[in-house]
Amino acid sequence: MKKLRLILGDQLNHKHSWYSNTERDTLYFIAEMRQETDYATHHIQKIVGFFAAMRNFYEHLKNNGHQVVYYEIDSEANKQDLVENLNFLIEKHSIEKFEYQLPDEYRLDLQIKKFCDNLKIESEAFDTEHFYTTRTEMADFYKGKKEMTMEYFYRDMRKKHEVLMETDKNPEGGKWNFDKSNRKKWNGKPEIPHERGFRKDVSSIVKQIEQQEIITIGSIDAKSFNWPTSRADSLKVLNYFCDNLLIHFGDYQDALHTDQAFLFHSRLSFSMNTKMLSPQEVVSKVIETYYARKPEIDISQVEGFVRQILGWREYMRGIYWMKMPDYSGLNKLENQHKLPDFFWTGKTKMNCLHNAITQSLDNAYAHHIQRLMITGNFALLTQIHPDEVDAWYLGIYIDAIEWVEMPNTRGMSQYADGGIVATKPYISSGSYINKMSNYCKSCKYNVNEKTGEKACPFNSLYWNFLKEKREHFKNNQRMSMMMNLLEKIKPDTMEAHIKRAHEIIKNPDNF
Repeated sequence: MKKLRLILGDQLNHKHSWYSNTERDTLYFIAEMRQETDYATHHIQKIVGFFAAMRNFYEHLKNNGHQVVYYEIDSEANKQDLVENLNFLIEKHSIEKFEYQLPDEYRLDLQIKKFCDNLKIESEAFDTEHFYTTRTEMADFYKGKKEMTMEYFYRDMRKKHEVLMETDKNPEGGKWNFDKSNRKKWNGKPEIPHERGFRKDVSSIVKQIEQQEIITIGSIDAKSFNWPTSRADSLKVLNYFCDNLLIHFGDYQDALHTDQAFLFHSRLSFSMNTKMLSPQEVVSKVIETYYARKPEIDISQVEGFVRQILGWREYMRGIYWMKMPDYSGLNKLENQHKLPDFFWTGKTKMNCLHNAITQSLDNAYAHHIQRLMITGNFALLTQIHPDEVDAWYLGIYIDAIEWVEMPNTRGMSQYADGGIVATKPYISSGSYINKMSNYCKSCKYNVNEKTGEKACPFNSLYWNFLKEKREHFKNNQRMSMMMNLLEKIKPDTMEAHIKRAHEIIKNPDNF
């Protein structure tokens, strides 16, 4: 039976069982398509990263004896649409069976299901063999429970997969979660070594993208592209993280600094989200390093990292498949404003936003606190429509694929799901930003002033948001302390907060 097997751009799993044997009658298909470059406005580095990684995977399959059809973005045969390309290949090669790996995005899952429903030949779906969990495993875990809390799911994952466990029931170090140890501010020490071993020239890909007139955002150094685009690159990044950064990761995972875009973060998310690396091998390598270097590396450094992958990453995917497609339209706080222009330029007087956005435009990257407590915090406090925020996050970050981006943005960051992901909105005044960063020291605004033209805009925005949205939070126990403080603010002070907040919301690009 002659088979056609589809490989999507985020399914670059070298270890998938599909490739354990070479089959003479099996044809693999990978394509760069306008369908994928144009459904959102992506960062130039994101498109380049995907294209380069896909091409490397194609070479890997070909060198291992597999038959592969690969369409570059400017290939003459490329119809630029998945269904049209598949129909053409099925007819051209007299395909008798179509096979695919389950997509991780709802839109692609729906498109391929509809395609298969209309096929006159046999079709079959396979697991991607990547995640710790299946699509429905988390839904099964929470069946019959009133609330979903990531912590309990995370603990179950630790037990099930025997990760950082002393016994069947007791976690390594005597605690499940060392989050309270992971909140140090970085002030230049300890020093951070820089890995430069996988930089490459991607000028030819950039030229193709430009010639096709694909609309992108952000910038790129095409002669020295510094994202991993092969499994070998990805393993270098993993080894570098374990050898140099893991020792301080937990301490400074929430820190922010003008001089360091990456700090002690691993930069492995793109490799994992394209499946060049599996979460299991990343976690295994980190734990192996920890046990080899105890007590030099403390459990608090390791647990925080494991929680992000084994806990949060799998939890976000579980939420996505439980709640889609309705999740994509949730706007429980009824926010309606447009995203400010400075989100596309970085041109704002607010230093924290200027740094986080400029870094994102330059590197297609920002770590989770920059995304959550700087750009996300501002978007929520100024009551931006979650569709606008979703589109920005999906486009600007190299690791942003909808299954992981949307629950983090619409849920964790914007509270648009009304509490499915987070038990309270993640908002703060300028004090938190000052506590975790050096942004405020060189800012035009004064974080210590509460009201007035020189005051940090986050201060008035914070109290105005709580006042305007208090009906949504009146029964939320985790918000009770802040709501009580809100009621104690003097009327004239509150009036000043509201006036200034409304000025910022009306003309955010002036600030």
